[in-house]
Amino acid sequence: MLSQPPPDTRRSLQPLAWLYGIGVDFRNRLYDAHILKQTKYDIPVICVGNITVGGTGKTPHIEYLIELLSTRYKVAVLSRGYKRKTRGYREVTMQSTASEVGDEPLQIKLKYPQTLVVVDKNRNRAIERMMALPEEKRPDVILMDDGFQHRSIVPSLSILLVDSNRPVYEDHLLPVGNLREPFSGKNRADMVIVTKCDPEMEPIDFRIYSNGLKLFPYQSLYFTSFDYGNLKPVFTQKGTEDEIDLYDLRKKHVLLVAGIASPQPLVEKLEKKTYNLYSLFFPDHHNFGENDIATIQQKLNEIEDDDKIIVTTEKDAMRFRSIEKKIPDEMKAMLYYIPVSIKFMKKSEKESFNKKIFHHVRNYKANKRLSEK
Repeated sequence: MLSQPPPDTRRSLQPLAWLYGIGVDFRNRLYDAHILKQTKYDIPVICVGNITVGGTGKTPHIEYLIELLSTRYKVAVLSRGYKRKTRGYREVTMQSTASEVGDEPLQIKLKYPQTLVVVDKNRNRAIERMMALPEEKRPDVILMDDGFQHRSIVPSLSILLVDSNRPVYEDHLLPVGNLREPFSGKNRADMVIVTKCDPEMEPIDFRIYSNGLKLFPYQSLYFTSFDYGNLKPVFTQKGTEDEIDLYDLRKKHVLLVAGIASPQPLVEKLEKKTYNLYSLFFPDHHNFGENDIATIQQKLNEIEDDDKIIVTTEKDAMRFRSIEKKIPDEMKAMLYYIPVSIKFMKKSEKESFNKKIFHHVRNYKANKRLSEK
């Protein structure tokens, strides 16, 4: 889990944070003054991003938007494809691997086969290529994953995610803290979502976040939590159950293997479901290899109980599948992932969010048609 350096180290790193902040602020000012080129496209481009390093739950929120918008529009997802081993523009297919396109884009494609998913570090080039596609394949709306700092594109709508467990208004710039840019960068967002909230969050906590964020009247604020589904097998083979209900974990010994930035919410969830939880953490987006499989096997051998399983995240499952041949069959039969979706803390917030998203896409497309006449 990401954490800030100890006080002594933080003081020694402060000059670097100042220099970093000056550089980022100067770059933003050049964009704000239109000295650096920015492009606004004729298609709705909804940016989902953050101003911190580490996980804020972007993928589950992207998936929520896909499910919401796909009922009316052709949706495309644009991602950099972090830690992929390929370069340039690449369309994600059902046969792609995590090493080719990145774990998150592959996860999205496998869950939503009809959705166009594209990876490219050059987001402008990717959008132009998507807009040049034949009409039957050309998207009506693009969801830009982790593009908040990608200032060369002017999104039609910006959604900023902030982790409830790491309040951005108390954070510091890199390398002292986790901020990618100054806190004032949140002013570019049209919507701010406080993610990973405790389902039993008190009214006072909502007020604390609302006051701490200091949003402007044009910015909408929402709160979401994670909703975990039943465990699903990473590999389908003999000896593997189709699905394991979370309530059936009580007597099982569970080894959690995760390569994500912020595993703590998942740890807390599983601690409520089993008395016997063991953890093995790797860096975010970690590419598993033979040595890692050996480490997992050693940890498994230390658990002196026959009723044991391995639980991983949906993202990690993509990377495990890419090294299927290196994983023993016995381990494959024990390996499950836990699906994650988002849930708005209040029904009224969900209704408001959905309404604003649809209103934005509908009006943006309508205004474009009027401007063409």
